[in-house]
Amino acid sequence: QVQLVESGGGLVQAGGSLRLSCAASGSIFSANAMGWYRQAPGKQRELVATIASAGSAIYLDSVKGRFTISRDNAKNTVYLQMNSLKPEDTAVYYCNLYAATQGEYWGQGTQVTVSS
Repeated sequence: QVQLVESGGGLVQAGGSLRLSCAASGSIFSANAMGWYRQAPGKQRELVATIASAGSAIYLDSVKGRFTISRDNAKNTVYLQMNSLKPEDTAVYYCNLYAATQGEYWGQGTQVTVSS
């Protein structure tokens, strides 16, 4: 089994920054993608950013240039640095791990609230 534990959410003013962390534990195959999704009230969950084990990353268009995803493979940890936060970034952020040979896993979610 794989467990994902998130940290780093909170309340911040517009224009501020937050850094999310997600540590994976358990039997993890090295070839995997880790990422962040978010879900705002009344909206569908959407992909924010994902990064492959080799380091290639993709981003939601609305966060490009503001958010940066990174990972530490030795620690099985993924980070999301969020700068220039906007009220529309307010959501529950979920960590995700996908490995073709293992399946998909989710964290419990962490609330990010950006006040105007």
